[in-house]
Amino acid sequence: MKNSKALIILSFIAIYFIWGSTYLLNKIAVTELPPFFLASIRFSVAGLLMVVIAIALKHKLNVSKKQLMNSAIASFFFLVYGNGVFVWALKFVDSGFGALIASTQPLFVLFLLRLIDRKPLQKKSLIGVAFGMIGMYLLVSQQELTTSEGSMLGIFMILTCVLSWSYGSVFVSKADLPKSFLVTTGYQMLVAGLVLLIASLSFNEEWSSPLIWSSDVQISMFLLITFGGIVAFTSFNYLLKVVSPEKVSTSAYVNPVIALFMGWYFLEETLTLQSIVASVILLTGVYFITSRKRE
Repeated sequence: MKNSKALIILSFIAIYFIWGSTYLLNKIAVTELPPFFLASIRFSVAGLLMVVIAIALKHKLNVSKKQLMNSAIASFFFLVYGNGVFVWALKFVDSGFGALIASTQPLFVLFLLRLIDRKPLQKKSLIGVAFGMIGMYLLVSQQELTTSEGSMLGIFMILTCVLSWSYGSVFVSKADLPKSFLVTTGYQMLVAGLVLLIASLSFNEEWSSPLIWSSDVQISMFLLITFGGIVAFTSFNYLLKVVSPEKVSTSAYVNPVIALFMGWYFLEETLTLQSIVASVILLTGVYFITSRKRE
């Protein structure tokens, strides 16, 4: 029991802080590499490593057709669309700005659970939605951040990615998946790597050898694969099975704060007073949504 509690705490630390840093790492990598090529390499390598680790730990790789199909569906919502398209959108928006938009995930999860489970919204949820919408308006209405070419397209696509990721969270919490989280994560990443590889070829992206990438991109890719992929995503899949999807989505509290600070510190991204105010209002809304009584 103690080990289980410790594992849950460590898993939350992983999705809070490691994922908070992946916005910066993806932004660094996507300035030099095509987005779908970048995401394909990241997930293919991470997926292979996950399978190797699973074999080394003697986890069974054989799964039912339904489990394989559910893993592929989850892979699409999380990695192919939710992450692959998000990385593409980072070409047009700052990493911290993108992270703040992504912090609306609990709001999306709430609406999806309302639609799927038909449960009425509680007062705290309604207050949270109101704060969330005000915060989002303040965030995306900043002319200095949204006048650059492609920025509005980037914002819109990130919102669709958040919706995709949110639905994936609800889907996984109810789906029949392999019992081993290593196997589940490995299969999801391998499926994503293959689909994103096809997407990269379809868009005629230019491929390049890791040997000619800059050292910053090489380091970023290594960290994305090992920590952002293997450690954090396995932790995420584990948490979705042992705690509620709303609790898992509380990573939206911490991720944007980490991403905003790292983007400002390492990439000298714009950090306006309006962004800070918007983030406080937005995260207050997230607090109200995730602290409501469980039914």
